[in-house]
Amino acid sequence: MLSSFPGSNPGFSASLYHSREAFMTPDIELHLVDAANWRACADLEVAAEQRDFVSPVTRYLCLCHYGGLWQPLAVYAADEVVGFVMWAVEPGDRSGWIGGLVIDKARQRKGYGRATVEALARRLLDSGDCDSCALSYSPHNAVARDLYLSLGFVETGEMEDDEVVARLSPAGR
Repeated sequence: MLSSFPGSNPGFSASLYHSREAFMTPDIELHLVDAANWRACADLEVAAEQRDFVSPVTRYLCLCHYGGLWQPLAVYAADEVVGFVMWAVEPGDRSGWIGGLVIDKARQRKGYGRATVEALARRLLDSGDCDSCALSYSPHNAVARDLYLSLGFVETGEMEDDEVVARLSPAGR
């Protein structure tokens, strides 16, 4: 059974790891995917060269709905859905997992991915339900690897299916 984040505020703003001035991290909010925003999430598209690294958001939404573990979040900039991400808590080791990060191709290279990972990692670690934060990515996805390492995630040598696992501890943030 997944733990819920404390409080009733569905939005959560970045930034956690770096000053906004240094990286020009945009303001984002994370909201539960619901009847009002699921279509905007499903319509998100990534660039053609990224399709080997992420699934369509519709697949992630099905995984969240039927899989019983992952929870979906819409990434908002102002009043617009610019991305999608999902989270889960591994009950065995209390790791908060970040997965299914998709930023629409029209909004990429503007800091939304960084802001999303920062905000969700902070939210997971601050919830008290997680001892660390984890994510995984294809060993061939250099862009994702560079982003996650720049945020303080450390590759552990673990593999999740065919993906590299990286973790961020509360001390590492």
